[in-house]
Amino acid sequence: MTGKAYLVGVGMTTFVKPETREWQYWDMAKEAGGAALADAGVGYDAVEQAAVGYCFQPSTAGQRAVYELGLTGIPVYNVNNNCATGATALMMARQFVEAGVNDCVLALGFEKMKRGALGGSDGGDFATSPVARHYGVMAAAHGFERTPPTAQIFGNAAREHMERYGTTAEQLAAVGAKNHRHSAHNPYAQFRDVHTVADVLAATPVHRPLTKLQCSPTSDGAAAALVASERFVREHGLAERAVEIVAQAMTTDTEESFASGSCIDVVGKPMTRAAARQVFAAGGLGIEDVNVIELHDCFSVNELLTYEALGMCADGESGKLIAEGATTYGGRWVVNPSGGLISKGHPLGATGLAQAAELVWQLRGTAAERQVPDARVGLAHNIGLGGAAVVTLLRK
Repeated sequence: MTGKAYLVGVGMTTFVKPETREWQYWDMAKEAGGAALADAGVGYDAVEQAAVGYCFQPSTAGQRAVYELGLTGIPVYNVNNNCATGATALMMARQFVEAGVNDCVLALGFEKMKRGALGGSDGGDFATSPVARHYGVMAAAHGFERTPPTAQIFGNAAREHMERYGTTAEQLAAVGAKNHRHSAHNPYAQFRDVHTVADVLAATPVHRPLTKLQCSPTSDGAAAALVASERFVREHGLAERAVEIVAQAMTTDTEESFASGSCIDVVGKPMTRAAARQVFAAGGLGIEDVNVIELHDCFSVNELLTYEALGMCADGESGKLIAEGATTYGGRWVVNPSGGLISKGHPLGATGLAQAAELVWQLRGTAAERQVPDARVGLAHNIGLGGAAVVTLLRK
C-alpha cells in the first residue's frame, strides 16, 4: 500500500418499507450517489472506478445504476457478499486508493427488496444454499422450525447466550428499545417511533426470545461513499471534510465458526473478533479510543455478541453492558446512533455504506440531534452469513 484513503463524500436515501415508494434501484442509486458527489463537491467525471453492491438485483445492475450518474466508461465491479455487501464495496474502493491505483473511487450499495422475511420457512431452500453448513449446525443443536430461518439461527444464538451466561429477555429487548429511541432523530430511518423495553417484549414473537421489534426489517434504499487519496483531498481542498480510513479488515469463517456446534459461533462472533483484532493492531488504536460505533444489529442478540467480539466487555457480560446504559448517550460508547439495522432499516447492499455515512456525519460533527459529543474515532461493523465480517476504523 502506498498511501492513505479518505471518505470525502457520503450520501444515502431514506430507507423505506418495500413497495411503498415508486422507484427503481437505479433511481435510489442516483439519489444516494448524487448526494455523495455533492457532499464532496465534485462531479462524476472525477470518479475513476466504481464498486457497486447489491444482493437481489440482476447481474450488472451496478452498471445500470451508475449510468444514472454518468456515462464515462469507467470500470464497474458488481459486489455481492450477503449482508456485508456494502462494507465489501467500500473495502474494494479503499484498496484501489491505498494501492495507488486510483485517486477517487465510488462505493455504492442499494437494494430493492420484497416484503416479508428473507428466505423460506421449511428448510427446503437450504439444501444447496451457501449457508447450508451454517443452518446444519443450528439444526443439529436445535432442530429446524417453521419460522424465518435467519430469525431462527439468531434466536437460537440468543437462547444459548441466556442459558450460558444468564442474559435476560429484558436485556435483549433493551437493544431494540435503545435503537428505536436513537432512530427517532434520524430523518433517513425507516422507523422513527420510540418503544420501551416493555413494548419490545410485548411485540409479535418471531422466534423465541426475539420479537418483531428486535429484528431488522426488509427495506428499500441506497447509500454511497466517495473514497479519495491524499492527493485528491489536497488538490480539491477537502481536508476539512475528509475522514480518514485508519484501518479495515475482512474475515471469513474458519473452523472456529463450526467446531463448537454453537449458534453463537456460527452467526459470526469469531469472524468479528478476528477482524477487530486486525483493525486495532493495524490502526494502533483500541476499543477504548472509539467514541461512536455503527454495528450490525440484524437481531438484538447480534449487537450483544458484537460488544463481546469487539472487546467492549468480556464474554457473557454484554447484557450487563446494555442494562447499565454504557452504549447510549451518556455512556462509554454510543452504539448505533442512526437506529441501527433494527430501526433505521436493512436494505442489504446499502447497509455497510449507510453505516459509513452515519459515522462520517458524526465525526464531522454534523449529525444534528443525534450528534455524539466530541466524536473523533468511529468504528463500523458489517457482517453477512456465509460468511464475511468487515470492521472499519475511521478518524477525523
